[in-house]
Amino acid sequence: MAIPPTRPAGEPADIATHLMDQAMGHLLSAALRTAAQYRIADHLAAGPRTPEQLAAATDTHAPHLRRVLRYLAARGIFREDASGAYQLTPAARPLRTDVPDSLHTAVLLTTDDLYLRTSAGLPEAVRDGGAAFERVFGAPLFRHLASDPAKRELFDDGMSALAAPVDEAVAAAYPFPETGTVVDVGGGRGGLLRAVLRRHPQLTGVLFDQAPPLAHHLLDCDDLKDRWQTREGDFFTAVPEGGDLYVLQHVLHDWPDGACRRILRSCRAATAAGSRLLIVDCVLPPGNAPHFGKTLDVAVLALLDGKERNADDFASLLSDSGFRLTRVLPTPAFPSIVEAVPE
Repeated sequence: MAIPPTRPAGEPADIATHLMDQAMGHLLSAALRTAAQYRIADHLAAGPRTPEQLAAATDTHAPHLRRVLRYLAARGIFREDASGAYQLTPAARPLRTDVPDSLHTAVLLTTDDLYLRTSAGLPEAVRDGGAAFERVFGAPLFRHLASDPAKRELFDDGMSALAAPVDEAVAAAYPFPETGTVVDVGGGRGGLLRAVLRRHPQLTGVLFDQAPPLAHHLLDCDDLKDRWQTREGDFFTAVPEGGDLYVLQHVLHDWPDGACRRILRSCRAATAAGSRLLIVDCVLPPGNAPHFGKTLDVAVLALLDGKERNADDFASLLSDSGFRLTRVLPTPAFPSIVEAVPE
């Protein structure tokens, strides 16, 4: 009797359909953007609504909206009940604009043409090296954003939203000192620094970045009064001195190795004996296991010619820049914390 071939664990029964579903993943991005643009999750906050009710509230076409919602519901984003009304699911809740952990602007950013057109240029980037973004838009990402204030605001809003759950996770996962000064290098709007200062009321902080994100920083809160300052500058040139702990969150993954060494050497020049450096980035695991860092790795490849790294990669960069890696701490979010001290 013939024995049917054994299918590897996790392999779909219909490989052709599975492959084509993955190949059409751009439609999922478009559907998520549609839901975010029309704020469908906000309209479902009070309870289930039919596509007709949602279409009336959003000035959209009910039959088309129903089909997009059905597609998203098949992926766990929204759920259709027996009456044909749709409701929020845990995966849809962060699409709301009025919740603390909202990812609404992060979804709008990562489904914007900044990302979509760049992703379409991935074959050429793989063929020739370098970032796809510059080929598509005619300038590197940050130079392009400097010339387009609306896109810069979208980028900063989206990055701040994406970082928010990471900020709290890092602040809770790392044993920050009770006193001293934390310098958040390239810290954007300061979400991480705010989370750390709130947990440690004797700490002070410096938020160091360029002018656009600093103009909309998040530190001007009553409970943080007189405990922070902002400093504008270029981390390739120098970073503020006098810190007890320096943090680089989602900075190094934007850059190739040579640029990372320049940033780290700027940090090393500012550190004194007893200072520590924290790198908050994905630390890629070995093997084929799914990890969000592997998605981000391809995103930064296309956008910036950056990369996600494993622990050995970080150890090498740090050693070349005058630091020694001491430990890698996991967090409940997707990145880890790489701790280093001056050599």
